[in-house]
Amino acid sequence: MKILGISGSPRKNGNTDTILKEILRGAGESDIPNIETEALFLRDYVISPCTGCELCRKDLTCSRFNDGMNLIYPKIEEAEILVLGSPVYNYNVTSQMKSFIDRLYPYYIFSDGRPGSYGSRLAGKGKKALVFSVCEQTDPEETGFATEAMARPLKALGYHICRSFPICGFFDKGAVLKDKNILHKVYSLGMELAGCSDK
Repeated sequence: MKILGISGSPRKNGNTDTILKEILRGAGESDIPNIETEALFLRDYVISPCTGCELCRKDLTCSRFNDGMNLIYPKIEEAEILVLGSPVYNYNVTSQMKSFIDRLYPYYIFSDGRPGSYGSRLAGKGKKALVFSVCEQTDPEETGFATEAMARPLKALGYHICRSFPICGFFDKGAVLKDKNILHKVYSLGMELAGCSDK
C-alpha cells in the first residue's frame, strides 16, 4: 500500500511539514504490512496555474504545461491514500496547494453537453484521503475554507475522505513540536489511516 503525503506549505520544516511527517511516520509504523510512505513538498516543484484551456479533456493529461505536475501525476495514480496538508492563508489553502488541486482536472471525465454530468478516472479504485490545515488562531472558525478546499475536490474525484480537520493555535516555526498531545494524535491517525472506513 502506497501513502502519498503532500504539503502545501512554502515554509520548509514548518508546522504543516512536521504534522505531515508525523502522520506518515505513524502509518509506516502501523501493524499493517507492506506500507510505503512518501512525503512530497509542493514548494520543491514548479506548478503553473491552470489556464482552463481544457486540452486535458481530450489528452487525459495536462498537455498545456511541462512542469512539476508531470512528475506528481504518476505518484497520485500509484497511491492508494493521499494526505494533504496546508497552512491557512486568508481563510483558505496556499497558492501552491490551490494550483496543485486545480491541476487535478485531467482526472475528470465529462459528458459532451455543457453543463453536464462528470465522473472521475480515479473513482471506483478504493482511494482514500486525509486532509488537514494548520492555523495560527485558536478558533476553528478562523480556518475558513481550507480543509473543505482540499476535501471537496478529492471527494469529487472519487476519494473517500477518512478525516478532515483543522489544527489550531500554531504559527511560529516548530511550535507544534512543543505540543506532545497533538503529535501523539496525528501519529495515531497515521497508524489508523490505512484501515480507515466509512464508519
